[in-house]
Amino acid sequence: MNRRDFLLKSGVAASLSLFARGPLSAQTPPPAAPAAPVPVRPPPPVTEFKALRRNVGYFTGRGGSIGWLVNSAAVVAVDTQFPDTAAIFLRDLPGRDARTLDAVINTHHHGDHTGGNGVFRPATKTIVAHANVPELMRAAAARGSKPPTEAELAPMIPDTTFPEAWRHDFGDETISARYFGPAHTKGDIVTLFERANVVHLGDLLFNRIYPVVDRPAGASFRGWHTRLEGIVKNYPADAIYVCGHGHAKFGVTGGHADILVFRDYIAALLAHVEKEIKAGKPRAEIVKLENFPGFPDLHVPPGPGNRLGGNLGAAYDELTGA
Repeated sequence: MNRRDFLLKSGVAASLSLFARGPLSAQTPPPAAPAAPVPVRPPPPVTEFKALRRNVGYFTGRGGSIGWLVNSAAVVAVDTQFPDTAAIFLRDLPGRDARTLDAVINTHHHGDHTGGNGVFRPATKTIVAHANVPELMRAAAARGSKPPTEAELAPMIPDTTFPEAWRHDFGDETISARYFGPAHTKGDIVTLFERANVVHLGDLLFNRIYPVVDRPAGASFRGWHTRLEGIVKNYPADAIYVCGHGHAKFGVTGGHADILVFRDYIAALLAHVEKEIKAGKPRAEIVKLENFPGFPDLHVPPGPGNRLGGNLGAAYDELTGA
């Protein structure tokens, strides 16, 4: 193991007409009717294909990072982002040349990683995921404001699942995937491109940003901490690790040191919340913390983009059994 990284508001001008009642008199115009907003298309997503080594690379656009393998014998993707960027990926993947994908591997069920499955489906032989993922996808869809029918959902659902491990040869590359237990959800897997020595972690690793914690889908901070330690122990120190999401400064690839920073954040978060609970503080007070001490790279301004409150709340619920 020594060899294995903006409505637009469109300003709409309203015309006001002055209607004269006589040559020397004028009437104050009535209030203008509210201007209807003019829909404007958002700018196209900024996308990038980045080669890593030995025909393996990653793609960034909108959503979780997509891993890819393209060699003379096979084409494989890890995750599918959203429909718009999935279409870009399929169109522009270097070396694909309109070939059918031999497999798509979903690292877990979240829509920013599987939302493009339906776009990939007609051009893919099989979609692979952990055995819990179909159930989690159906449950998440059912919670939506307009749940899809089973027929609408079917193309999105993986058709090849496994409980613990999966492994397959794709030309001169072998890809293996393993499930180690609940972490970010109860369906996260580690995907290894064995010969390229590249590991796709999906959302098991948020690189220097506060993570999403999906307790309804089985998330466990304590489990997550254990999984990260297991990854460092069982996967190569010289591998390139691709994460689902990364800070702009640090990117979406890294190594053991980046994994350990995230592990340490989880440990510190649990210890902090446990201490606050023992001090008698209620949940509502604990979650008010806006930035977590000791991890300055994770700091973001207060507001919707700061997930720390959600992390603190999830840790409180886990520690108290809520």
